[in-house]
Amino acid sequence: MPVMHFKVRWPDDSQSNCYSPSLVVKDFLEVNQSYTIEEFLNLTSQALNIASERVREKYGFACSQAMDQLAQIEAKAAEFPLPNESQVTVLSFTE
Repeated sequence: MPVMHFKVRWPDDSQSNCYSPSLVVKDFLEVNQSYTIEEFLNLTSQALNIASERVREKYGFACSQAMDQLAQIEAKAAEFPLPNESQVTVLSFTE
């Protein structure tokens, strides 16, 4: 199963290198695109849950790394008080 890393820039200009066990992230996010934090959380939640389920289908167990990554994204997003106004930008995908 191909692994995907996606780098994002948060509203405070910090960057995160995020992990997905599947390329499905490309179906939800675009490089050089900015999303409100609320939208980014929604899209990454969908993508990482699908990715985790693909691991379950192939190997018989969910991907804990995908769920850990989602928890890290949610924790970082909680640092910003205006989730409908603050923007997260997708910087790159690496397979």
